[in-house]
Amino acid sequence: MSENEYQPFDQLLTVSETAQALRLSRATLYGILSRGDLRSVYIGSRRLIRSSDLAAFIANLSSEAQP
Repeated sequence: MSENEYQPFDQLLTVSETAQALRLSRATLYGILSRGDLRSVYIGSRRLIRSSDLAAFIANLSSEAQP
């Protein structure tokens, strides 16, 4: 499956839920989102993060930490 294809059972998380899961402030998370390091989608005016995008972001952090 390509990176841009929708996975039908992704859970959508709010910014607050995502920040809590990462143990970050909402302001820090908005910075990450604005840099494009973590993808998000809009439904109306709500900004949401797919659980698969959050998992990919975390995996990328792990791979960056490895020498």
